[in-house]
Amino acid sequence: MAGLLGAFANRFGRARPDRAARDRVAALARAVLALPADATLAVNEIVCADPACPGTETVILVMMPGVRTRAIKVAAEAEAVTEAALRAAAAEEAG
Repeated sequence: MAGLLGAFANRFGRARPDRAARDRVAALARAVLALPADATLAVNEIVCADPACPGTETVILVMMPGVRTRAIKVAAEAEAVTEAALRAAAAEEAG
């Protein structure tokens, strides 16, 4: 059963980023964005098969009470997200 669930969860051929990478990106986002303690973050990787997409993106959802959820997309795997890339993606998302 676990093999079947694992195959379903990894149907696009990319393993979910490990917890250490997600935690590192979340901590980096908290520092870069100067988020309050009540902010909740979700860090995930997505793979886009569309040729116009950058391939693998790390998406950071920033959720705070009473504020619209932000989706910051960094064109890199979670393990490769840098402070500079996160700052640039946050600035682009902010418009």
